Amino acid sequence: MTACSRTGGLGAPGGGPYAPGGVDRTQEAVDGLTVGHRLMAVGEYELALKAYYRAAGKTGLNVDVLSAIGSANLKLGRLGQAETLLRRAIAMDEKFAPAWNNLGVVLMETGNTGEAERVFRTAYALDNGESAQIRENLRLALAKLENPAYDMENNTNFALVRRGSGEYRLLATP
Repeated sequence: MTACSRTGGLGAPGGGPYAPGGVDRTQEAVDGLTVGHRLMAVGEYELALKAYYRAAGKTGLNVDVLSAIGSANLKLGRLGQAETLLRRAIAMDEKFAPAWNNLGVVLMETGNTGEAERVFRTAYALDNGESAQIRENLRLALAKLENPAYDMENNTNFALVRRGSGEYRLLATP
């Protein structure tokens, strides 16, 4: 007899056959760029890239989205793709300092120190020298340009570190 009695079973508390909907569907969803930036901050670069693609689907490929996708590719080691995307972002808005800075990081990683120095100078000028990260990147590029063996003499390796929204910084680590 117990098998035939009503125990609630798998049904939802409201009596419907589906799982309870604890999501307030009247609220606006979080922007894909914001989600991507949060995922980048915790090192989930592949998931961040997917969030950026969702943002692109919703808002289109604007300079923010292109720069973010380029930055995620940079962190994933896809330097060729990152460079192409960041150059597209710059072509779209030549005054967007984070894209210039991130392009400089790509160029440093690929050994194009001379071009990276020029790109960091542009980022620094567009930012009016306000970003400590861009200033430090320019300083490191100048040091390496003046002394090509800079990283070998000081026994340093350059590592990419996420800073703020869409900016990266080269840090020398022993």
